[in-house]
Amino acid sequence: MNGNEGMTTNTAGDGGTGERRARAAAFRDAHATAREGWRRRYGFYHDEDIRALRYLVPAGRSILAVGCGDGHVLANLEPSRGLGLDSAATMVHLARERHPSMEFRHVDIEAADVFAGLNETFDIVLLADSIGWIDDIESVLARLSAVCHPDTRVVISYHAPMWEPALRIAERLRLKAPMPPLNWLGMADLSALLDLAGFEVIRREWRTLLPFRLFGLGSLVNRLVAPLPVVRQLCLRNYLVARARGAAEPAPRSASVIIPARNEKGNIEAAVARLPQFCDRVEIVFVEGHSKDGTLDEMHRVKAAYPDREIKILVQDGKGKGDAVRKGFAAATGEVLMILDADLTVPPEDMPKFFRQIAEGRGEFVNGTRLVYPMEDEAMRTLNRIANYGFSVIFTWLLNQRFTDTLCGTKVLRKRHYEAIAANRLYFGDFDPFGDFDLIFGAIKLNLKVVEVPIRYLARTYGETQISRFRHGWLLLQMVAFAWRKLKAY
Repeated sequence: MNGNEGMTTNTAGDGGTGERRARAAAFRDAHATAREGWRRRYGFYHDEDIRALRYLVPAGRSILAVGCGDGHVLANLEPSRGLGLDSAATMVHLARERHPSMEFRHVDIEAADVFAGLNETFDIVLLADSIGWIDDIESVLARLSAVCHPDTRVVISYHAPMWEPALRIAERLRLKAPMPPLNWLGMADLSALLDLAGFEVIRREWRTLLPFRLFGLGSLVNRLVAPLPVVRQLCLRNYLVARARGAAEPAPRSASVIIPARNEKGNIEAAVARLPQFCDRVEIVFVEGHSKDGTLDEMHRVKAAYPDREIKILVQDGKGKGDAVRKGFAAATGEVLMILDADLTVPPEDMPKFFRQIAEGRGEFVNGTRLVYPMEDEAMRTLNRIANYGFSVIFTWLLNQRFTDTLCGTKVLRKRHYEAIAANRLYFGDFDPFGDFDLIFGAIKLNLKVVEVPIRYLARTYGETQISRFRHGWLLLQMVAFAWRKLKAY
């Protein structure tokens, strides 16, 4: 196969940009065969980088690697379909030799038609360090929309600018591979460029504080110290995940509202009567939790009394809200899955607000928050409120995402995204009696766009709270430790 196959160039009238691109490609070609030796020599650093990317990019996805080099990173991500593009002919030749199960093309990745000409979309578009030698980054990023579907994630990995002097010194001392002239861009710069190109950043990660093994100390520092607040700003490696704002899809026409209920007899009819018909088809799924106050009988009475509403009644097999939510989601048939707590402290009338965020593409995982608007008197006990504010700060840091209220019962997402969370559940295991964290952690791991919707939190009008502040507070502390281990110290 000819090394120049598929190569397109357009250097006329570009003010020297084409020449700079050619020089960068020539530099990378000249050092291509030495890359494998550098990787073996400094394997710990490269292994840490692959570990971080594997966390962000689950195996089995279709991946387009823009600036794929010799294919090492792409191959280690185990794609179901892997396509690598690179402007350096020798790099592409080596990639084809070493990874024959994937496809590699020698192209000018800054050519105007290179992505539109692929005529396919990918789950992941990966720019692993290639952002540094691209001349017109904004234009390249803007053209990526041609290979994006609504769930595509653009993943960028790069060196933090503050490390440039140290890396240049290391290069002169032959402690790292030679580098061509590069763009040194921080997260703020890359986020701004993505925004200009029609993308929104949904995740940021900082990894690798110590790039050397040092008899095991490097691993400990990178897992336990590097993720800490403030400290993480000193990390060598930056990672961003973004999605295309213009990758629209048809608005959903159906929704399933799952209402877990235990000893909530006095709220069942109000839940049905007050729930608006906010889309073409609203399915109500009650999941009864072995109540002692006649809640199950009331569900059947209400179903008969409202024949115009689509109501399904289930009895959970296990116990706890998490078990009830899973059973309800498994039986739901709507395109969008929604949770409404049967205590109605979140007003049923607010459910259209949550649905609208999904329907208009502003979010992929919508979480309610009770801690923005003032609450009704007696809606939440003072100690609980203080604890919730504290946990919101902790989880915002753990998730690298603003989360003001992890335990608000109302959570909304598309059915296909829930199925992806369920399929990926092995990573976390069956750990969550609440049900909230199973969804939150799963959404974060899948890089879903999270938005919060403030609600007016109301006091109960029937029954008693089923939250034990001390028992459930201890469980929340366990969730913090679990999240630290799975989402930070991986």
